[in-house]
Amino acid sequence: MLKKSKEKEASLISPNDLGRFVTHTSEYEEALPILHAKFKVNRIEKYRPHMIFPLPPHRKPVYDFLFLTQGTSTRGKGMDTYDISSNTFFFLPAYQILNNESMSEDVQGFYCHFDLEIFSKKLIQKDFLAEFPFLQYIGNPIVKIPQQATPSVLSILKRLEYEYEHGAKCGFDLIGSYLLTLFLELKCYVPIETKIGTDAAAHTTQRYKDALAHHIYDYQKVSEFAQLLSISPNHLNRCVQATTGRSAQDLLSEMVLLEVKVLLKQTPLSISEIVYKIGKKDPSDFSRFFKNQTGMTPKEYRNS
Repeated sequence: MLKKSKEKEASLISPNDLGRFVTHTSEYEEALPILHAKFKVNRIEKYRPHMIFPLPPHRKPVYDFLFLTQGTSTRGKGMDTYDISSNTFFFLPAYQILNNESMSEDVQGFYCHFDLEIFSKKLIQKDFLAEFPFLQYIGNPIVKIPQQATPSVLSILKRLEYEYEHGAKCGFDLIGSYLLTLFLELKCYVPIETKIGTDAAAHTTQRYKDALAHHIYDYQKVSEFAQLLSISPNHLNRCVQATTGRSAQDLLSEMVLLEVKVLLKQTPLSISEIVYKIGKKDPSDFSRFFKNQTGMTPKEYRNS
């Protein structure tokens, strides 16, 4: 089992720690009062004309989801990319990295974000989120619903929209109840993950991606992640290569790059501080790596 030094651990930023830095600003929201910060629902087509893609990778301190009734969108959750089409939900848990790559101009549907504080403790159990894989930090964010389920789903979304537009006069309890009803409805359509369980290389690769998402501030070497997964570095690399056509080091570098982009855009940390946080020693070496990958220096990316 890998161990971290106390000195180094104190300097790390975890997803939960990022709440100190992350703003509530996203492509769909501005500086808003408490209702809007805790809960918001809007029609996507209202905002699409004002959006320019791709958007930089970012995190938000709230959960959100997208439901398309028309058009397409490409979004990334962490290191994985998903194509979203009509009658499809895309969920993103709080503090997970979002890559918003594209959205068709004819898109229609709903965007919603919510804070867990809106759920009444009278209605839910402590670990109620565990019932819904699509709300997990690590989990398939896609839920495709059949055409016959669309009317019932839309009725819930329209009621949420009504509550939002009328200032949630009945309070957060009603909003929380509607959201919980929506999640229970969607739970019936969660895909059963079978392929990844039977494909050993794909399963190992996904475990590696999950480890990168959770421990990118803890470890800096492929060998350390291999030890964390209780496999050899060579075996890990073979599995990643067979599944993605890339090396385990390539995925590690990609995750580091994602984290740095988020920190550059969403925190006041200096470039030197960011380099230290991700475990690199030389800011100059990292700047060269960053420019080689993005075509910009970290400073240029922050100011872009």
